[in-house]
Amino acid sequence: MKTDREFYTVRGYQILDSGNKILSSSLEDYLEMIYRICLDEGYARINQLADKLNVRPSSTTKIVQKLCELGFVEYKKYGIIQLTGAGENVGRYLLERHEIVQEFLSNLGIEDNLLRDTELIEHDLSHNALFAIYSLNKFLSDNPEVKSQYDAYRKMLFELYEKDSLLFDAKAKMSEVVGRQNNNIDSGENITSDTDMI
Repeated sequence: MKTDREFYTVRGYQILDSGNKILSSSLEDYLEMIYRICLDEGYARINQLADKLNVRPSSTTKIVQKLCELGFVEYKKYGIIQLTGAGENVGRYLLERHEIVQEFLSNLGIEDNLLRDTELIEHDLSHNALFAIYSLNKFLSDNPEVKSQYDAYRKMLFELYEKDSLLFDAKAKMSEVVGRQNNNIDSGENITSDTDMI
């Protein structure tokens, strides 16, 4: 019997959750952006949406047609895109979820790649995890002295472990290992154990 304490790959968890998910991550991104645009203008256009998401208009048209089939938007070829009631509700949820995750990462002190990290994290969070993150954000907002203590502690740890911790050098170490493996393969050498990779 499978339990919630068994490990799966990221894709494995996504497959397990697929029965509970109406929209793919890509469809969520499009619907969220349509909602953002509609907040300002009341409607969106294909080229505008494609520009905002850095994708081709032809790809955008296909996704918008799918959202139309699912009942989240109204769209006619070469026309405007408008949200249905369901699209507006889900779009609002997606934007709120995005803002909660982004605030959480910001509270953690993430500055570089904040938008990228938010996008990669937000799609597969459970409702319980999202509410826990929201609660922590609210707690930190209501208790700025705790946030200040955390910021000071984080800065102290960063300075202390910056040069000695694998966390700070993991990417460089992985690149070094991959480079060494490629050199060994190119020269015909074999890697004989896990320790050869470290």
